[in-house]
Formats: sequence, structure tokens, C-alpha cells
Amino acid sequence: MDAAVGIVAQRDNARAHELAATLVETVEREYGSAPVVDEATGDAIDARAVPVASMSACELVVSIGGDGTLLFVARAVGSTPILGVNLGEVGFLNAVDPANAVDVVTDLLAGLQADTSLESRTLVRLRATGADADWTLEPALNEVLVHGPRRGHGGGATVAIDVDGKRYAESDADGVLVATPTGSTAYNLSEGGPLVDPSADALVVTGMAAAEPMTPLVVDPFAAITLTVSDTDTAYVISDGRNRQRLEPPATITVTLAENPVHLVGPQTNFFEALEKLE
Repeated sequence: MDAAVGIVAQRDNARAHELAATLVETVEREYGSAPVVDEATGDAIDARAVPVASMSACELVVSIGGDGTLLFVARAVGSTPILGVNLGEVGFLNAVDPANAVDVVTDLLAGLQADTSLESRTLVRLRATGADADWTLEPALNEVLVHGPRRGHGGGATVAIDVDGKRYAESDADGVLVATPTGSTAYNLSEGGPLVDPSADALVVTGMAAAEPMTPLVVDPFAAITLTVSDTDTAYVISDGRNRQRLEPPATITVTLAENPVHLVGPQTNFFEALEKLE
């Protein structure tokens, strides 16, 4: 791909499409090469469009929308540097205000042209693998969840948690999730798990409505976490709420760090200010 910049705008969002069009025009005028956009945005603003996964060949990908849009982009482009422009309410991942987006993008591109490496914040991702390595889910930026035949009350199973081969807890529960620091503010928080500073080297294991004590546990990010599910005919393991694998218990899932983290570039979110928006 000959484009240095890819732009992904939130679907059906006129503000996102308008900003994408402005960025395309500005970058082409200032640098002589037009960015590419995702296919839905291309239809909306009549710009050169490619599948989002193709943007992994770009030097920079701009995500315009909420955290959900950035999660979508991260799944597709992996370790390609991502800049998040926030059109959502909270914005743990998207730090750039739309009014500043053009200036931030042009500054980043000027650095790239000068062969200056982009400063970035590294976000670890999780990999869930079957016991016999016969399947592996797409990496999760937020969390890996294991639950019984259905999510929520009444759909539980017995889940045992082992960390580096040592049993931590076992209980009948609605499910168990393993979250990254990024994901600590998402599903983990809603299930009573702790907040984790984004700069911390840690993972969180949180039980969901467990019958026996299963206090949320903070572990070393390089620990091997195994979740063994039993006492149910069917169970599921889910990566970031989208990619799933059906299980036939008893089944064991290993959760470890994925090889390729996500890299966020540009201004970074003030974590504590973002927390205030949750209330």
C-alpha cells in the first residue's frame, strides 16, 4: 500500500465522516499523498477506500469515534501505530479532541517524514488458547471471558482458576474474566473488579457472581492463567465480546499475553479525568 495514513471513522456518524474528509484533504494537500479510509467511510465521503485490515501496512492509522471504534481498529491492524480521536463520552483510549485532530495528525506525519520514531503507549493484549492448542482466539485488548451456556444469572458453571500451575479458586459462577489494565475499566469494573492504572504491569482475574469466595486477583502479566470449566454441557470463551469459541466441558483454557501489543500514539488520556466521566 502506498498510503502512509489510514483513517477509520465510526459508522453512521456524520461528525466522524466530516472530520475524516477534512483529514483526507489536509494530508493530501500538505504531503502530496491521500490517506485511505475504511470502506463505509469511503462510500460516505467519496474517498479511496480499503478494508481496515489492509491498513496494517500504513505508518499511522487514525481512529475517529469512541473506544469501541478503536477496539475494532486494533483488532484489524495489530501493532500499527493508532491515534484515537474521541467522539465518545469517556475516551479511555481516544485522547485527541476533534478540534485538535488535524494539528495532531500533521505533527505526527511531520515526525515520520523526519524519520523520528513516534512515541507511543503500549497496550498489552491477551491470547486464549485451548488445552491442546487446537484453537486460539483473536487477541483481546480488554478481556477474555469464560462462561457457561449463556451469559448472566442462571447460565453458570464450575470454573477453576490456576495461576502458573497453582490453584487459586474454584466455584460455581456466572463466569470468570481475565482483564488487561486497559480492560479494567470495562467489563471487569462492572463485575466488581479493581481499577488498574494503565501503566501497571498486571492482569486482573475477576469472578462473576461466584458462589464461593473468588476475590479479584491481580497477577504478573507474564503469568500463565488457566481456567477449567466443568459441570455444564456447554460453555464459551469470548475475546473482547466478539470472537468466541464454543467449549464442550470439561475444558481448559490458557490465557497469556499475546505477542503483538497495540501502540497508541499522540497525546495520551488523563486516566483520572476519564474516570470522573464514569460517574
